[in-house]
Amino acid sequence: MANRYTVVRAELKAFPRRWLVTGAAGFIGSHLVETLLELGQVVTGLDNLSTGSRENLSAVLEAAGPDAERRFTLVEGDIRDLSVCRKACDGVEFVLHQAALGSVPRSIADPAGTFASNVDGFLNMMLAARDVQVKSFVYASSSSVYGDEETLPKVEERIGRPLSPYALSKSVDEQLAEVFARAYGFWTIGLRYFNVFGPRQDPEGPYAAVIPRWFDALAKGTRPVIYGDGQTSRDFCYVANAVQANLLAAKAPAGEAWNRAYNVACGSRTSLNELFVLVREQVAKTHPEAASLEPVYEAFRPGDIRHSLADITKVSTLLGYAPTHSVRDGLSLAASWYLNRDRY
Repeated sequence: MANRYTVVRAELKAFPRRWLVTGAAGFIGSHLVETLLELGQVVTGLDNLSTGSRENLSAVLEAAGPDAERRFTLVEGDIRDLSVCRKACDGVEFVLHQAALGSVPRSIADPAGTFASNVDGFLNMMLAARDVQVKSFVYASSSSVYGDEETLPKVEERIGRPLSPYALSKSVDEQLAEVFARAYGFWTIGLRYFNVFGPRQDPEGPYAAVIPRWFDALAKGTRPVIYGDGQTSRDFCYVANAVQANLLAAKAPAGEAWNRAYNVACGSRTSLNELFVLVREQVAKTHPEAASLEPVYEAFRPGDIRHSLADITKVSTLLGYAPTHSVRDGLSLAASWYLNRDRY
């Protein structure tokens, strides 16, 4: 199964194509841009730079090689504007739609903003891509769509009631994709990310994800916060695995693999208490004083699910996905980025 990713990469190197990555200056989007440029592709990035950064794109262009800049075009604009989406889709063959407002707490604080970007913006991108007849449209969904369905592992066909506006927005996206398939013959693939982490994941701000936030706190000698009792568990997924899933989905052969949403994860569960120990081990290598720090436990946050674990059978069988990085591997690779940002 791992061979399919090798085959896809070789095909792309041999026959470069034109891609659009929305949310290109963000965390996952910038990694997609970097990989595509390294493979010799021509890439348009669309981003309004509200949560992404030019620094991410600068790092991408530096890492991707000397001729990467001439093969990359940034469209600075908002997916809530249909004309911007149409401009970005001009001449594009493959779309990797990552642009969205993430975070469950953010969506509870600002449900209107979440829906404007994640639903209205998603619809605009679907319309623009449909009208230019792209070869494939792959979009970011989320494990949050499983909501209050408690059965583990999470299987794609069995979802519960959404627990936050963010979760609902991603569920609506999946339903819109199904409607576009039935009404227009425009087929898509959705990727339900399970707690993706890695370099360029912002540790700052009130909605920062747990791993960069903990690296940041421990490096500063501060005790990180764990919401709840620490037994909450997640299927943490290093960003290279998410990149693999996107490329495999974009190049999936027409047929059974399309018009589905797939879990993207490692198929393993890590509690927050276990994760804290792993992060602390990494930080203590360069900040020995962190080894004695313990977390601060606070109340559970509204909208958070208790446990999450992905069944990755379908994505493995139909797309050829095989995760290459475990949680420990990913933390080891990401640590240098989290800890070497001239902030400590």
